[in-house]
Amino acid sequence: MLIIDSKDCENIDKALKKYKKKFERSKVLLQLRERQNFTKPSVKRRGEILKAIYKQKIASGKIEV
Repeated sequence: MLIIDSKDCENIDKALKKYKKKFERSKVLLQLRERQNFTKPSVKRRGEILKAIYKQKIASGKIEV
């Protein structure tokens, strides 16, 4: 549960903005989406390896973005 401390004279828009930032930083939505479907650890590792290879190719100049 996220709690936002707001002063009595503070604008509701500012309080809402604080809440949204705190919600985004807590990564609750990312965890929820991650839990919706299970991916095998080997598939995760393979994706990370492919991403690293792609980044390496971009850094070396073999692929232009």
